Amino acid sequence: MSEENPNQLNNHIEMKKVWELIAIVIITAVIWNLPTAFFGIDGLTVVQQRVIAIFVFATLSWLTEAIPSWATSLAIITIMCLTISNNAIVFFKGEGEQFGELLASKDIMATFANPVIMLFLGGFILAIAATKSGLDVLLAKNLIRPFGHKSENVLLGFLLITGVFSMFVSNTATAAMMLTFLTPVFAALPANGKGRIALTMSIPVAANIGGMATPIGTPPNAIALQALNQQLGMNVSFGQWMAVMFPLVVLILFLSWRIILHFFPFTQKTIELKIEGEIAHGWRMWVVSGTFVVTILMWLFDRVTHVDANTVAMIPMGVFALTGVITGKDLQKIDWSVIWMVAGGFALGLGMNGSGLADRAIESIPFGQFSPVAILLISGVICYFLSNFISNTATAALLVPILAVVCTGMGDKLGSIGGTSTVIIGIALAASSAMCLPISTPPNAIAYSTGLVKQNDMLKVGLTVGIISMVLGYGLLYFIGKIGFFA
Repeated sequence: MSEENPNQLNNHIEMKKVWELIAIVIITAVIWNLPTAFFGIDGLTVVQQRVIAIFVFATLSWLTEAIPSWATSLAIITIMCLTISNNAIVFFKGEGEQFGELLASKDIMATFANPVIMLFLGGFILAIAATKSGLDVLLAKNLIRPFGHKSENVLLGFLLITGVFSMFVSNTATAAMMLTFLTPVFAALPANGKGRIALTMSIPVAANIGGMATPIGTPPNAIALQALNQQLGMNVSFGQWMAVMFPLVVLILFLSWRIILHFFPFTQKTIELKIEGEIAHGWRMWVVSGTFVVTILMWLFDRVTHVDANTVAMIPMGVFALTGVITGKDLQKIDWSVIWMVAGGFALGLGMNGSGLADRAIESIPFGQFSPVAILLISGVICYFLSNFISNTATAALLVPILAVVCTGMGDKLGSIGGTSTVIIGIALAASSAMCLPISTPPNAIAYSTGLVKQNDMLKVGLTVGIISMVLGYGLLYFIGKIGFFA
C-alpha cells in the first residue's frame, strides 16, 4: 500500500495539471474569439486581440505551472509564429485595417538570439569554466581565509563570497557549490545548535540578494535591461547597473548577517574551516582566470571601451571554445530552460509593441491620470507576492512588458518617483527580494533540501530581509532616478 500512495499522488498531480491546461486552452480560445468591441480598446485589431489571448495563456500557464515554465515560453513563440506572423498558417491570415498588420516571423524567432540572451550565455560559460578548472574552489579558499575562525565572521564570509559569486554565476549553481563547501564545516558544529541553521540560511539569502548586482546575476535583471534599452530607448550599461546595485547589495548582505545572527545565534564561538575541491594547475587555469578578469573589466567599463556588455559576453565563449577549455559536452550543462523562459518574455514584449497593441492601450487607457506612486507600489507588491510562489523569471516576463506600456503612457509624470528606471528596475529588485518559502527560488529549495532548515526559519529570515531589501532598493532607485543617473 505504501508503494502505491506515491504513484496515486503523482497520478493525481498529473490529472490536476491536465485539467488546468484544458481550462487554460478554453479560456484562451474564448478570448481569442470574442468580438473586438468587448475589450473596450478603440481600434483594436484581430492581430492585437490574438496577442491579448496569447498573453492570457502565458499568464495562466506560468501561474498554475500546468506545463513547465520553459515550455510555456516555447509555446508562446510557436503560437505567435503560426498565427500572427507573415508566415502564419493560411487560415489565420487576413487583410484590411480591422485585421491588423502581421509581425515578421524572423523577428519573433530572433527573440531566441536577442543580444541579452548572448549576455546570459556568456555568464553560463564563465560559470562552467570556473567549475571545470577549479577556479571557484581556489577563490572560495582564498576569499574565506581573511575572515578567520570566529563563527560570526565565518558566517559573514560565506554571505559575502556567495553574494559575489552569484553576481556572475547562476544563483542556483552558486548555492549548490557553497552548500557543498559547508558540509565539512557542519561537522565541527554542535548538532543541536543554531549555527548550522545560520550558515545554511546564509547561502540562499546571499545568492538571491547577490544576483541583483549585475545584469547577468538573475534573469529578471536581463528582462528589465532589455525593456529599458530596446523597448523604452534608454541606454543603461552594465557598469551603470553595477554602480547603483553593487553598494546596495553589499549593504543588504551586511544587514542580512545581523538578521540571521539575531534569529540563529551561534553557541560555538569558533569554527575550523576546511574547503575541499580539485584545482586544476597549468595553462587552462591561466586561460580561465585571465578571461574572467578581462570579461568582468570590460563589462564594468563598457562606457570607456564602447563595446556593449552583450558583445563582451562573446569573449569567454570564443576564447574557451578555441582553447578547448569548454567542449561540446560542457554546453549540455547550460541551463537552457532559463534561456527559453527569458526569450518567451521578450516575445511577449515584441507582440505587444510590434502589433501596435501597446500604442492602442496607451491611447485607450488614461495611464497619464494614474498616480505614479500607486503604480510603483502596486507593481512592486504584485511582483514580490507572485515571485514567492512562481518563478521570478516568469513574474518579470509577465509584468515588465505591461509596465513598459504603462511607463510610456505616463510620460514625464514618472519624474516624481525617479523616472521609468525606478519602476522597471524595481521589478527586478522585487523579484530577487522574494525568498520567503522553499519554493520561492532554487537556492531556497536547495537549502531546504538539506533538512537543516524549516519552513518557519526560512519565512522569518526571508520576509525580514525581503522587506528591508525592497525599502532600501526602492529608496535608492527613487534617488538615482531623481538625479538622472540612467538618463
